[in-house]
Amino acid sequence: MDLNLLVTLEALLIEQNVTRAAARLHLSQPAVSAQLSRLRDVFDDPLLIPAQRGMTPTVKALELLGPLRQALDQVRATVATHLNFEPATASLTVSVACTDYVQAALIKHLVVAMRSEAPGVRIALRTLDMSQLEPQMARGDVDVALANLQGAPQGLRSRHLFDESYVLIGRRGHPTLREGLGVEAFARLEHIVVSLRGGGFATSVDKAMEALGHRRNVVLSASSFLLVPELVEQSDCVALVPRRLVDNRGGQLVRVEPPLSVEGFTIGMMWHERSHGHAGFKWVREFITRAVDCQPTGREGSGHIAQSP
Repeated sequence: MDLNLLVTLEALLIEQNVTRAAARLHLSQPAVSAQLSRLRDVFDDPLLIPAQRGMTPTVKALELLGPLRQALDQVRATVATHLNFEPATASLTVSVACTDYVQAALIKHLVVAMRSEAPGVRIALRTLDMSQLEPQMARGDVDVALANLQGAPQGLRSRHLFDESYVLIGRRGHPTLREGLGVEAFARLEHIVVSLRGGGFATSVDKAMEALGHRRNVVLSASSFLLVPELVEQSDCVALVPRRLVDNRGGQLVRVEPPLSVEGFTIGMMWHERSHGHAGFKWVREFITRAVDCQPTGREGSGHIAQSP
């Protein structure tokens, strides 16, 4: 059955006039008359009988009107939900894949801010696996990924969020850590490095140090950035960490600029074409972008997340 016929039947039962029903549907009068003829065949009933003014619905037509309008209203509501997303009342679950660094530096702020605008939106955090990201998104297992855009799958859409740099941290009262530290003094400090693959004691910084004729005193290799600030607070060790990881961290940390250039990285957002046009996921992506732009840091005052234009 052509479901458009039901829309025509609804209009005819409301207007009880073929001409007015045609105007309501933006169709010609002959087209509506032809559809009425088909409807009479489908329901085996005249449905509307010519009267002195317009048309009079039959008993069967009056019985159909209530269930018909209810069904069509439900279809319209379903379509409207996907075209328009109301964050204050909507329910949506968003699966976000990211590294532990992004969880610590961004997700906490993001979740707190989102709760006030969209209390019905739930976030499911997943560990990022860049090699599996594209098929995970194609299946719907992951909706949004927040990560370094270097090496991002070519088949995904992406958006730049922010550029990250490194800062040297140590405990407050550290005997030798100070601003303006030279390369030689920097090399003698007890360093913690992060090896995401585990067990590595050298990074690109060590290659740069060797080019200058120095070698860092690396005493610990960690597999994650998350434990590093706490280790530094409780020892004389120092570490180069992403700035946003410690910008809003209180406690006993001292931050100084490293004595040599340390290459940073870019964090971006990735998503699949399958969710690109979905109103809810589009709102979430725009919210993440605004949240990053307004995220309070140690160098700035706290910011309010402005509404989308």
